[in-house]
Amino acid sequence: MKASNDLWKERLKSRLPEQLAEEINVFETEIQLRSQGKVDEKVFAETRLRRGTYGQRYDNGQRHDGVESRTLAYEEKITKGPNTVWDAPGMQRIKIPYGGMTPEQLEVMAELAEEYSDGIAHVTTRQDIQLHFIHIEDTPALMRRLAAVGITTREACGNSVRNVTGCPFMGVCPDEPFDATPYAAALTKFLLGHPDCQSFGRKFKPSVSGCAQHACGLGMMHDVGLIAKTRIVDGMEQRGFQYLVGGGLGAVPRQAKVFDEFVPAEEILPVTQAIARLFGRHGEKKIRSRARLKFLIEKWGMDKFREEVGAERAKLPEDPRWTQFLDQIEADEEKPLKPPGEMPEFNGNERLHRWVKTNIREQRQPGYVTATVALPLGDITPDQLRDLADIARQFTNGTVRTTVEQNMVIRWVSKSDVPALFEALDRAGLGDGGASAVFDIVACPGTDTCKLGISSSRGLAAELRDRLLARGVELDQAIQDLHIKISGCFNSCGQHHVADIGFYGVSRTMQGYKVPHFQVVLGGQWEQNAGSYGLPIVAVPSKRIPDALDRIADYYLRTRETDERFPQFVGRIGKAEIRQVLDDLTQNPPEHDADPDFYSDWADPRQYGIGDIGKGECAGEVVTQYEFEMTAAERMVFEAQVHLEQSHAQQAGELTYRAMIKAAKALVQLQFDDVTEEHPDEIVDEFKERYYDTELIFDAFAGSKFADYLFAAHGAAGRAFEEEPARYLIEETQLFIEAVHTCYNRVRSEGLAQTESEA
Repeated sequence: MKASNDLWKERLKSRLPEQLAEEINVFETEIQLRSQGKVDEKVFAETRLRRGTYGQRYDNGQRHDGVESRTLAYEEKITKGPNTVWDAPGMQRIKIPYGGMTPEQLEVMAELAEEYSDGIAHVTTRQDIQLHFIHIEDTPALMRRLAAVGITTREACGNSVRNVTGCPFMGVCPDEPFDATPYAAALTKFLLGHPDCQSFGRKFKPSVSGCAQHACGLGMMHDVGLIAKTRIVDGMEQRGFQYLVGGGLGAVPRQAKVFDEFVPAEEILPVTQAIARLFGRHGEKKIRSRARLKFLIEKWGMDKFREEVGAERAKLPEDPRWTQFLDQIEADEEKPLKPPGEMPEFNGNERLHRWVKTNIREQRQPGYVTATVALPLGDITPDQLRDLADIARQFTNGTVRTTVEQNMVIRWVSKSDVPALFEALDRAGLGDGGASAVFDIVACPGTDTCKLGISSSRGLAAELRDRLLARGVELDQAIQDLHIKISGCFNSCGQHHVADIGFYGVSRTMQGYKVPHFQVVLGGQWEQNAGSYGLPIVAVPSKRIPDALDRIADYYLRTRETDERFPQFVGRIGKAEIRQVLDDLTQNPPEHDADPDFYSDWADPRQYGIGDIGKGECAGEVVTQYEFEMTAAERMVFEAQVHLEQSHAQQAGELTYRAMIKAAKALVQLQFDDVTEEHPDEIVDEFKERYYDTELIFDAFAGSKFADYLFAAHGAAGRAFEEEPARYLIEETQLFIEAVHTCYNRVRSEGLAQTESEA
């Protein structure tokens, strides 16, 4: 049972920092005022988002295991319809800086998941924890209980500095020059609530990594990425960081660029403050799709950006906090609970042997290892959280961290304790092997709870995982080493861009029905801190994705060179060859009545989307023309990728622009067919008048931003292309095509296509 809010206020009064207690009190008052209609919803939305409190969706059907849906189980709590946080439970995101958690914090998280949520705590791809089905009136009590054990939800969302992610192996990794944990902690404390970080147009995501070669911190895909390194100055070793800026995934990803090869440790806070001030002052505010730091850098260029940061840093008033934390680094160093040991014999225990192979990692401290606790889909129950807290106390000094692969890591385990640790985890249902392997599939919430979800990422992830586990040790090691990541839409919350094989949800119309699909993304690289980003090659019906994965894996094994890793294989073979292996999966859908399952999503037996939207309409010629044009546009985007692979950036850019024009033409011709591609000005003008000005192209997924890509590309027609701008245009065109498909489904279902109605 929930303890009363007043009781918890009294119980926690002595443990809450005064400022944090006051902030939560203010938030509680704002909730009361909003419930009385005395605070504007738009204003309150940013307030609650900065506290990590979201709304969520409620139409996802069933989970993959057949258990009643998390949302359907809560239908009785929905009284006014799932439109705002007042009508139904929502989601609470909880910041876990660099993933570090204590046993006490794990136990409090267990209590909150049990008392306020649906009994599941979800680890995210940025090391946070999310609780779903939280009623907004309960959030102040929840926040107080978290604050009492040193956890905050402040700035977990909103236009703010998000969680500082960090490699979970910082301090114990053999490849790092020094432990970067204290620097991640200092960055977290310094930026949280800082007045220079309160006027951003969008979010600002930092990351800290102990080394460059691994993916644990993903520095290349953050607004600011710090990678530990040292140099010799006057015969003395100096600590510092390679400083990366302007990375980000999202709809159109950017890889971070090197701002400075070496920023001394004492300068990382003032330099980051200077960048935050510039971003707040000069970053885009009106067009949200252009309001990240990466676009400011793109607008200015790196040389000007460095110059502006240097000038801003020079005029900052001195702040003692910039260097105070340096004096505490040695005092805050982690210590083991037990002495180092040697790994014992496994005595034929094959399951333990496999678990050790995938889940145990050597520390740089002799005699110790880290153990990864694999969490399928990133989910953990209250009882498992309590068991994990007990296990951390039994074998370590409570050193647990979450990871960007939605798992948890126990650090400083004596090698001699490994078998006993495995047995304890296994009893708690936490003994799954395959961590960071092909079985360890990362997925965003997708259509389960996210309002932007298009296809069921969690449902697909569960299906793929079950099939891979069924084959288990039969899988070739090269396949076991693959990383698979899935997003429910194009926004890359599942990090599909940096996977060996990525998937993101889209929708297509087949046989007059909407059918869930996933774009297959190849060319990404997980290593080297997310060293390269992939691109989509083809959209495959969701129920055929397992076959697509089998074909890709089989083709890789048959044609790879000796010891060739998958990213190198894709680069050598090329996406065109791999796409041919998948092309027939995109065609010839079964008749609906013969195989209705094909027309539903994973983990949801219902008809996908809005069902039969085109059956019986007298508009065959128009539909055929649209499909013809869109198939050609998608083919052109793919051909542009091939040009880009061959270093023909100009041809890639020009072909991609033509694909965008062709897609716009396909939509225009639904209402006005007297346009030709020889006159792109006319196509763009007609598109603007018929679909942009009327807001028909606007929807929950794209808004106006994907149409803005068309206008920007047309305005720059005839420009010279280098590799990066050509790549960005390919991404933008792919998203514009998805927006056209969504709009097409809408105008057909609502009878808004003039040509069709006249037919």
